[in-house]
Amino acid sequence: MHKILIYAAYGWLTFGGIMHLFVDVVLQYLRKVRLPGAETTLYWGLNTAYGLGQIIFGLFALFVARYAFEVLEQWPAITLSFLAAVAWLVFGLFFIEYREPKIIISIFIILLIAATMSGNSAYR
Repeated sequence: MHKILIYAAYGWLTFGGIMHLFVDVVLQYLRKVRLPGAETTLYWGLNTAYGLGQIIFGLFALFVARYAFEVLEQWPAITLSFLAAVAWLVFGLFFIEYREPKIIISIFIILLIAATMSGNSAYR
């Protein structure tokens, strides 16, 4: 169960990052929703960094889970994952006005808590 929760958490993070990047950057660019300017550049930069950060972190964690699963059961990896999740949540609360990114990160945090609690070696 622990392995499934680890894959679910980081898979969800990767999927959420892909969807965020696709919906908030690519689709808005293709539909020409925003007028060119400094605000639009900041909007696209913020959402691109937010989405790509989740994608890269999630893919890296899935890669580590596939080839060195024991690393994700150690406290430094667990702490790094929680710090990244809290940073994305705070970033979303202060800079992103809609709620979907906050929901995606909240689900990731819940899955990460469940994965941490299900792993026996995390409490040694």
